[in-house]
Amino acid sequence: MKILESATLPTPAGHFSPAIEHNGVLYLSGQLPKHPETKEVPDGIKAQTQLALENVENVLKAFGQDKTSVIRMVVYITDIAYWADVNTVYSEFFGDHKPVRCIIPIGPLNSGCLIEIECTATRI
Repeated sequence: MKILESATLPTPAGHFSPAIEHNGVLYLSGQLPKHPETKEVPDGIKAQTQLALENVENVLKAFGQDKTSVIRMVVYITDIAYWADVNTVYSEFFGDHKPVRCIIPIGPLNSGCLIEIECTATRI
C-alpha cells in the first residue's frame, strides 16, 4: 500500500490522504464540491455535482490518470430528490464510459454540501 500525495492538490482538511494505491488500484478520498483554492461551495445540486466530479478528476490527474480509469463511484447525496439531476450531470461528465456506481442518500454534509463522491480507479 502506498499513500499518494501531490503538491498540485490542496492539503486535506482532516486526517486522511487524497489517495492510496494498492496493487495498481487507486482509492480516492471522498470529494466534496468545494473549489480547491477558495473552498467555496456553489449553489444547487447540478453545480455541486459538476465540481465534485471535477475534483475527482483533478486527483486522478495528479497521479497520472483520468476519468477513463475509473472503475467504481460511490455518490452520497443529502436528498434522494437530487438523483435525476445528479445522474444527468454524471452522464454528461462520463459520456460513454460507465463505471459501476451506487447513489446513497444520507444526512447533512459539511459546509452545506449536497453531495460527496468517492472513487476507485485503476492504472491504465
